Amino acid sequence: MLYALSSLLCNLEMCHAMNPGSPRKLITFDWAMKRLLRSRVNFEILEGFLSELLGEDITILEILESESNKESRGDKFNRVDLKVKNGKGELIIIEVQYDREYDYLQRMLYGTSRVITEHQKESEAYATLVKVISVNILYFDLGHGSDYIYRGATSFTGIHDHDTLELDRRQQMLYGKNSISNVYPEYYLIKVNNFNSIATTTLDEWIYFLKNQEIKDDFKAKGIQKAKQSFALLSMSDEELRAYNRYQDSLRDEASYVETNYYCARMEGKEEGIEIGKLDVAERLVAKGMSAEEAAAVAGIDVQLLRH
Repeated sequence: MLYALSSLLCNLEMCHAMNPGSPRKLITFDWAMKRLLRSRVNFEILEGFLSELLGEDITILEILESESNKESRGDKFNRVDLKVKNGKGELIIIEVQYDREYDYLQRMLYGTSRVITEHQKESEAYATLVKVISVNILYFDLGHGSDYIYRGATSFTGIHDHDTLELDRRQQMLYGKNSISNVYPEYYLIKVNNFNSIATTTLDEWIYFLKNQEIKDDFKAKGIQKAKQSFALLSMSDEELRAYNRYQDSLRDEASYVETNYYCARMEGKEEGIEIGKLDVAERLVAKGMSAEEAAAVAGIDVQLLRH
């Protein structure tokens, strides 16, 4: 939990002094996306995370502007995204989402579709459509599943022969792709809260950081030790720390607002359900021959409600 600036610095320094071998708390990944990872000197960190996730060496060429990561909007919303172009010309969207969104899967589809159309020039052939990879770091429970990393890709399976449709040699040369799944958007869902905080792989080391804001000294994932140096709270200026605290406060305020509305809606629904149940009981009693006044008294409702 983050405290006021002075308390934060004091507690971190005291904690590290008492436990010099314990990992220090780091800034959250979404804040790093907003302020640090846009700089070319920190591309190594982003390349490391994506390389571990995608299972191949990723080179970041540039950071591209996207609708929801503009500074004018960033501090007011708990959704942060980053759009990058890699060495193969593919576009990768990285998004962090805290609050539950039941239509998030559809929003992922809309997001990749919008990126594709935004980067397609007029009169260009369909073969030039850009490949988009959508990486979603979620701090809420989406769907029903026990794993903490899910990958989605498009493939075509024969209804009768059950074979998988593949690109022919000419298509592979034209598209520069070796499979149909590499033509269509690709999705990664990282359900952070499902991770048990036991890092058994180098990819797990990144997920451990996403969940705990800590990086252990023996972690060996690509780019992660550079992240430990760059994301240290104590290396931030007073102004940066104040901005970070304001951002965290805005997340808590937003989360509190959402949860309050959710709780109120549940309570209102529960109360309405109770009233409906009482009315149903009263109506049954009337059907059995009891007067409206007696039935209303037994059910605990106003008789006028029963009559109307």
